[in-house]
Amino acid sequence: MAKKKDDGGASKPNGDGPKPEPAAAGAAGQSTAGARAGTQAQLNILAQYVKDLSFESPGAPQTLQGPGENPQLKIGVNVNAGPRGEDVYEVAVHIEAHAKSDAGVIYNVELDYAGLFRIKNVPEQLLQPVMFVDCPTLLFPFVRRVISDVVRDGGFPPLMLDPIDFGRLYAQNMAQEAKGSPAQPN
Repeated sequence: MAKKKDDGGASKPNGDGPKPEPAAAGAAGQSTAGARAGTQAQLNILAQYVKDLSFESPGAPQTLQGPGENPQLKIGVNVNAGPRGEDVYEVAVHIEAHAKSDAGVIYNVELDYAGLFRIKNVPEQLLQPVMFVDCPTLLFPFVRRVISDVVRDGGFPPLMLDPIDFGRLYAQNMAQEAKGSPAQPN
């Protein structure tokens, strides 16, 4: 049995070094860490969900036997966001995937995947970029999985969407708005 070593009262939890001292209380009795946490920007996902989903394969079962000549895939992406309460915002990623060939439509998929986000202590000028860049980036892996599963369940090879640069899309849409033309979904 190992003997306990006398370390002069300093304890080392899990061997990670000396136990941290509690933060000194500020003038109002609040620690500096607590004061920082109160003003630090926060982004929390409260919920995420499929808001709308549509899959169509009008040429089945013929299209399941082969895509036909000149198969083409067109992907469209759009992001919508709006307030849903105090510090709570809904952000929805809209994805459209249209596969067609010379023989006609292979399949069409449309998905609105949304999340409820609590966004606190973010300056007003940064709120829109957070909603249109950071929030959809957090939702995208789930959007990708839903699209992949739906297309596979429709009898086709899974559609694995490439990562989307929501920052670039946001910058493009802001540039189009600055020119006075409405933003087009990508």
